[in-house]
Amino acid sequence: QVQVVESGGGLVRAGDSLRLSCAASGRRAFNTHAMAWFRQALGKEREWIGTIRWRTSDTYYTDFAEGRFTISRDNAKSTVFLQMNSLRPEDTAVYYCAIDVTGYGGAYKYGNRYDYWGKGTQVTVSS
Repeated sequence: QVQVVESGGGLVRAGDSLRLSCAASGRRAFNTHAMAWFRQALGKEREWIGTIRWRTSDTYYTDFAEGRFTISRDNAKSTVFLQMNSLRPEDTAVYYCAIDVTGYGGAYKYGNRYDYWGKGTQVTVSS
């Protein structure tokens, strides 16, 4: 099993920055192939933000995240970060971290690619 815990959410103003963290633990965490961030706003479907491949640090982003959001990792701590800049009220959502340990499945943007999920952290951006 893998435990996934997100942190760093909170209430910020439009234009501010915020960095979320996602820590993975458990025996299977050492087999991590990729880690991703998703978000879900109230009343909307969950949407993919981006993914980082663990061995290569290659990153992939959805269109709205390009240029504002950056995913990075700390290998030693099995932690991945989501740096969010120039936040907007429409970025308000619960942000989730997900882990792919199998290394195969659908494209990175699909939730069913991932095997373990955190419970999420709330980000609220006021105007």
